Amino acid sequence: MGYRETFRQWLEEDYFDKETKEELIAVRNDEAEIEDRFFRELEFGTGGLRGVIGAGTNRMNIYTVRKATQGLANYINAREMADKGCAIAYDSRRFSGEFAMEAALCLAANGIHAYVFTSLRPTPELSFALRTLHCAAGIVITASHNPPEYNGYKVYWEDGAQITAPRDKEIIEEVRKVTDFSAVRTISEKEGREKGLLTMIDTEIDDAYMAELKKQIVRPALLKEKAKDVVIVYTPLHGTGLMPVTRVLKETGFTQVHVVEKQADPDPDFSTLSYPNPEDPAAFTLALQKAKEVGADIVLATDPDADRLGVYAFDREKGEYVSFTGNMSGMLIAWYLLSGKQENHAMPKNPAVVKTIVTTNMADALAKDFDISLIEVLTGFKYIGEQIKFFERDHSYEYVFGLEESYGCLAGTHARDKDAVVASLCLCEAAAYCKDQGMTLWDLMLQLYERYGYYKEGLHTVTLKGVAGQEKIGEIMDGLRSDPPKSFGDFKVTAFRDYERDLVRREDGTDGKTGLPRSNVLYYELENDAWCCVRPSGTEPKIKFYMGVKGESLKDSEILLSRLTEEVLKRIKE
Repeated sequence: MGYRETFRQWLEEDYFDKETKEELIAVRNDEAEIEDRFFRELEFGTGGLRGVIGAGTNRMNIYTVRKATQGLANYINAREMADKGCAIAYDSRRFSGEFAMEAALCLAANGIHAYVFTSLRPTPELSFALRTLHCAAGIVITASHNPPEYNGYKVYWEDGAQITAPRDKEIIEEVRKVTDFSAVRTISEKEGREKGLLTMIDTEIDDAYMAELKKQIVRPALLKEKAKDVVIVYTPLHGTGLMPVTRVLKETGFTQVHVVEKQADPDPDFSTLSYPNPEDPAAFTLALQKAKEVGADIVLATDPDADRLGVYAFDREKGEYVSFTGNMSGMLIAWYLLSGKQENHAMPKNPAVVKTIVTTNMADALAKDFDISLIEVLTGFKYIGEQIKFFERDHSYEYVFGLEESYGCLAGTHARDKDAVVASLCLCEAAAYCKDQGMTLWDLMLQLYERYGYYKEGLHTVTLKGVAGQEKIGEIMDGLRSDPPKSFGDFKVTAFRDYERDLVRREDGTDGKTGLPRSNVLYYELENDAWCCVRPSGTEPKIKFYMGVKGESLKDSEILLSRLTEEVLKRIKE
């Protein structure tokens, strides 16, 4: 069935509600818009199901949510896991609460017990909740840091991590089998409660989650003495982080926590922001104003579902606040946790740090310094969460810390996804440590650069929407794959990795395997610990170019990164 036929079906069938039909009638003369809404169905990527809210098969709405949930329900029932149930959480975005309840009622109609939070909660707490409740699966309704018009649907499995291969493909195959929307099962909320298949969860999970976060403290005596002296500014960016972040900081002794009031309340329009992403400097505008007023030591921002953390800290030499990339904040937390465990003789017997392939190579240097193993995985924190499962199953390593470049990390194994709440606690404890040493977090970052090298990373993203955009992204990937560059300007390629073909080709002509799952990702190892990586986004119509260098100073690394970025972009325009 073509997109036009599907569009007509949505207009004519009684199953689709009046509001949906009115929205489609309004665009009936816009062929490009109709094509974009119906040319495909949303698919699971690195972040699950995600798209613009609206009517259509390529949009987030109650029908696509129900269809996805019916497929998930079929998958759970086929494995006779219905009695274990499914936990559901949601963020502050448009229709998040409605989508969460639609998913719950579809599960209940299929005989699967749904546990739904009574109000919004951060994504990492869902990961914790489903493991605490011993559920078969979990769902989070969120579009993370995407613009306001987006929402999404993440699926987790019983280990607490987002679904990975082959389960992700198996579940989407079940979803694809649901070809008739009217065949999707659902019941009323009242019936779900009466049948004991719908349970609302609340503070009992919050309390247990808080207790686990506090276990990540590595210097409790120092924290007891110095936490009260650390001045913190925090903004939840209108999302889910306010309650958990302020609570854990308060309960661990941080009394000087200043919340950005205009961004404290949940707001699906993100009215004080153009883009609710802590990676965007503009998101910190109000927080930095507050920081200057109160003389903050550290400035924190969590994204709408509180799994990503952005950070600024004070640079005494320049007299201003400086931003930390996700690589930088991740390295600060990693060093602080490892040094604390080493100091307290609390390091596990076979510790490991896990990072993604596009995360800073400083992690490799740090792991070598602490004589611990470093495991590298594909882009997407679900692969880091998956490693925890492997470690526990195989008794191969003991997980200490995991990080990715996109402002996500996890200390501890209470969750199996990135957790900005525990990251906030860890960084504030590190700030207390710095306070005790008479320095700032920025001073500590400079010490790490001096110790391990001046690593610097960058990301360039090209947005290409619609069918034509998808084709262009494919052309770029095909070109770089079929004719791998031997160099990018002065940056010589020493090895080429094609994860789609599980191939590593070295400059001496020998071949090897990547050892990771197949994925449409190309990676170029360059001389002097530099690198670049290209991959299509799994959640947005974008192609991403990651670059990393190692310089002799901050200035040198900036120059090198600028040169490498220019050469990479020049190559794709040829």
